[in-house]
Amino acid sequence: MGSSLRIEESLQAALDRVSGPSAPPLLAEAMEYAVFPGGQRLRPSLCLAVAGACRDLAKRGDDVVERALVPATAIELMHCASLVHDDLPCFDDADIRRGKPSVHCVYGEAIAVLAGDALIVLAMQTLAQGAADQPERLPLLMTTVCEAVGPPGGIIAGQAWESEPSVDIGVYHRAKTAAMFVSACAAGAICAGADPAPWRRVGLKIGEAYQALDDLRDVLAAPHEIGKPVAQDRRLKRPSALENSTPDAVAASVRRSLNEALAAVPVEADAGEMARLLDAVVGRFLGAMNSSWAA
Repeated sequence: MGSSLRIEESLQAALDRVSGPSAPPLLAEAMEYAVFPGGQRLRPSLCLAVAGACRDLAKRGDDVVERALVPATAIELMHCASLVHDDLPCFDDADIRRGKPSVHCVYGEAIAVLAGDALIVLAMQTLAQGAADQPERLPLLMTTVCEAVGPPGGIIAGQAWESEPSVDIGVYHRAKTAAMFVSACAAGAICAGADPAPWRRVGLKIGEAYQALDDLRDVLAAPHEIGKPVAQDRRLKRPSALENSTPDAVAASVRRSLNEALAAVPVEADAGEMARLLDAVVGRFLGAMNSSWAA
């Protein structure tokens, strides 16, 4: 079974656990709507790819990728929750996400807030229940995921920086975007019994590249190409990599960050798995940069 199908089935299984006759129908429907159909699933794909790349270190065979499905699913649920909240009128007031109306536009603000909250709780439940076969790793996995979400350096902190009078753009981007990529890579290594430290840098650099590319797309893409509103940074006065730079320079920084990510990959990592990692992540980045709107 391919990793993409594994991720989709794991996400559906998680949502199935909190649906049913006793669940508020609108809430359950909004949660499903927020998760499916998904985006590129980059974060969970990274988690599985890193676990696979570290498979030989685990000395357990192919089960390490299956084990990594637990944090991969939790991370994607957290990501989906952050998108629901990010689109709310009190933040970005975005009416499109992943090419369809935002959750709050379909279900109203109250249900959208609750759906985001419920996805966060479901992510923690998924992590706790799914790690029963590796209880010794649960504290580290829980810490790794929570660090990517809460303050001082997680996505909640990144969102909070938008309400401050000033912010260092590097701090802002590392919290709002890169933190989840760091968590995904570290969690994959942890599930395989590998040292997560070098993989954190891999995730950081991929996250930095992703955010720089996102800033570029916000200026140069059309809404139908990226599935969400454009020119949001200027409208909302958000920090952007383009503030004091040109599209060419930002595109160069994307390539530089990706090269640094590759350089940070441990030498003992499985080459085949890393090739799949590059195909899943770097190929998508470069493909976007080579499209008609990119510099």
